Amino acid sequence: MAAYRASSPEQQRTADLLALMPASGGMALDIGARDGHFSLLLAERFARVVALDLSRPTVVHPQIDCVEGNAAALAFGDRSLDFVFCAEVLEHIPPHILPKVCSEMERVAQGPILIGVPYRQDLRVGRSTCQGCGGENPPWGHVNSFDETRIATLFAGCRIEKTSFVGQNVESSNSLSAALMDLAGNPYGTYTQDEPCIHCGSALQPPPPRNLSRKVLTKMAMWSRRASESLRPPRGNWIHVLLTRRAA
Repeated sequence: MAAYRASSPEQQRTADLLALMPASGGMALDIGARDGHFSLLLAERFARVVALDLSRPTVVHPQIDCVEGNAAALAFGDRSLDFVFCAEVLEHIPPHILPKVCSEMERVAQGPILIGVPYRQDLRVGRSTCQGCGGENPPWGHVNSFDETRIATLFAGCRIEKTSFVGQNVESSNSLSAALMDLAGNPYGTYTQDEPCIHCGSALQPPPPRNLSRKVLTKMAMWSRRASESLRPPRGNWIHVLLTRRAA
């Protein structure tokens, strides 16, 4: 995690998020706090910070309260928080729960909400095959893809104040390429991810060495994918959106 945080793309993303955050405030909520990276940065601006995750974070700081909790059922009163922060989280939320998580963020926010998600990610690129159940998994456990329209729909009770993009992405695929790569066993999947198989919960393991037929299928899939990418203009890798609740 330390190497990831120190990488140039991550430092650019962190700087952009900090530029969108309020300069000061009372109580802030960091949803999906994990290692506490952003909770510590929030503590430089807010009097109190709640670091929330499914497992209780272990962040040691006098202004930070570490809490085990569910973003779909936040244990805070209506309009009780001065700032709600949520980055690298919503892309992992099961689709049937996602609207509830967003509505909970709206409910507890008195001040701004800041979210960060991958932008127009093609979830067919980097797909993995579980060696346990044979199920196909999206890259990095990302089960949701976002653009401006979807964000506006999920946060219908909010007004978008600012939007920014970080990085550049040209990755794209198509149905034929994805099907061929599945048949090849998805040899280029994100098998180093921490997230388990979305179907059976097993840790993802790299596939066995490919035979000749799977190598041919992989080559055909890559040719088809390159054709798609040649037709798609570059886009931002991340989208950061600052929202405020609409007046009741």
